[in-house]
Amino acid sequence: MKNRRHVLALAGLALTCPILLGMPAPARAAETLPFSDAAFEAAQKAGKPVLVAVSAPWCPICRTQKPILAKLAAEPRFKDLQIFDIDFDSQKDLLRRLNVRMQSTLIAYKGTTEVGRSVGETQPEWIEGLVEKTL
Repeated sequence: MKNRRHVLALAGLALTCPILLGMPAPARAAETLPFSDAAFEAAQKAGKPVLVAVSAPWCPICRTQKPILAKLAAEPRFKDLQIFDIDFDSQKDLLRRLNVRMQSTLIAYKGTTEVGRSVGETQPEWIEGLVEKTL
């Protein structure tokens, strides 16, 4: 009985802390955050792949884009991707700075360089192509 408890405890530890047992850590999903200048600049300076997603809660195209982005973010190759959300209705100053005129705009950055932009795109393979440019 005691050995069984040890085995179960180690199995639980392996699932929660694989690095402690010399196993590789599972890939994490890309992180999505509300846009902030500090976080955006830090991600860019760190050379992270960055995607800015401008959306509005009332926008059907934005609602279509969200699960596509979530699926891509869960892929191991995009584990370092940082996604920043900008609210189209309440963050007008950011929209002007980034030259955004419509909700459903996606802007891809590789470090500090903008490498692509799309507006109103809902085709998963095209969105994936845009996100790949950040790598």
